[in-house]
This record gives sequence, structure tokens and C-alpha cells, in this order.
Amino acid sequence: MKVAVDQLTTTFAALADPTRRAILARLAEGEATVNELAEPFPITVQAVSKHLKVLERAGLITRGRSAQLRPSRLQGTPLKEAVDWLQTYRRFWRGSFDRLGDRLQGGHERG
Repeated sequence: MKVAVDQLTTTFAALADPTRRAILARLAEGEATVNELAEPFPITVQAVSKHLKVLERAGLITRGRSAQLRPSRLQGTPLKEAVDWLQTYRRFWRGSFDRLGDRLQGGHERG
């Protein structure tokens, strides 16, 4: 049985890797080539290129062509969709933190 993969699943799968998240953080500062992106990592340019392909398939980056270079740039739409989905749980988080705060406050009053 084949399960359909939606955009949100693809986005979160791409974001699951810390190297890919670091690449996205760098691209938030501006476009960069594979060599520029590979500089801070203890991995090969080919490994960074594979990470870029995952990010590109997820729609998180686009890769252009400028002479021999293929600069990558961040695409915000899939990230916004992930944030929008996470926002639906904000009320739950706030409620949990409020309850935790109430418990912690109650503990201080007894002491």
C-alpha cells in the first residue's frame, strides 16, 4: 500500500536533518553556491549537494543558473505552511505552560 505524501510531510522530513536546517539558516541571509554552503561543514561538497536536492524537492529552496554557478535561494511558502500548521497548537501550548506556571506558583506559596 502506497501512502500519499503531502507538502507538510515533505517539509518536516526535510527539516528533520540538522545540516539541512543549518543550510536553510545560511540561505536566509542570501543566496549561496554549493561551495559556499559547504564551507562550514565537515562533509563533502557532494554531501551538501545531496542535502540541497532534498531541500529543493521539498520546495524549500530553488537553484538558479548563473554561468557555471547554481546559487540556491530560500523559498518561504513551505515554511509558512509549516508555521501555520504549528500555530493551530498554540492554544494547547499556552494552556500547558499556564498550568505549569500555576503549579510552580502554587509550590512556592506552600514553601
